[in-house]
Amino acid sequence: MSLITRFSSLQKIFVSKHLFMISSLLFIALMPSKALAANLQPDDFVGISFWLISMALMAATVFFLWETQSVTAKWKTSLVVSALVTFIAAVHYFYMRDVWVQTGTSPTVFRYIDWLLTVPLLMIEFYLILRAIGAASAGIFWRLLIGTLVMLIPGYLAEAGYINITIGFVIGMLGWAYILWEIFAGEAGKAAKNKASDAVKYAYNAMRWIVTIGWSIYPIGYVLGYMLGAASPEALNIVYNLADLVNKVAFGLLIWYAATSESDKERTMN
Repeated sequence: MSLITRFSSLQKIFVSKHLFMISSLLFIALMPSKALAANLQPDDFVGISFWLISMALMAATVFFLWETQSVTAKWKTSLVVSALVTFIAAVHYFYMRDVWVQTGTSPTVFRYIDWLLTVPLLMIEFYLILRAIGAASAGIFWRLLIGTLVMLIPGYLAEAGYINITIGFVIGMLGWAYILWEIFAGEAGKAAKNKASDAVKYAYNAMRWIVTIGWSIYPIGYVLGYMLGAASPEALNIVYNLADLVNKVAFGLLIWYAATSESDKERTMN
């Protein structure tokens, strides 16, 4: 057995053991109490949606970490960041589920804590996949990160009552518009158009449409739920939960597709 083959085998054993440890810790840390489990009613579709999404996020975390073994070195960071997104979201979803089951109120604070961590990571993914093909600059990283914070922080401050709700909404929309400009017409969009392979272009295009269409659910909910009071907490939470499934898990799967496709192509060429 060659040294390279031995190293590859040891690496797989190392990753497998750590994945088992991470999965075990997730299971132990996030197991619900019997009281909370008993409080979940069969007609509580919001609570059920929290359970389903939290399980999907946890499963996606294990999947993305496991798949780091299948891609070349320059794509591993992208998959690890995808796993971080779903892991952070899974933890928050278990807390949000408990808040809903216990109180029947929207877990607004937990949602914003989740978004403040996961949404910047999602934006950084655009930078990472462009970096993997040698088409990214530091400017892309910082513009996307700053745009994300401008979008999120005013929204939370408005919903928490620290600033006027209309002002918070307008500033947040400006941050979102800035992100869309960068990934469609800015440096990031031009780099993807001119330098990306077919697989990376497909993933990049789908990712930016998720940011456009999938993310539009949140400002619509903001207007209907918090500004106009026209949507019920039940409807808002179910829609937000389903949106997070697309905006986090499906987003990560697109990155996985690009990473595995490019890695397979590199191995074929070598």
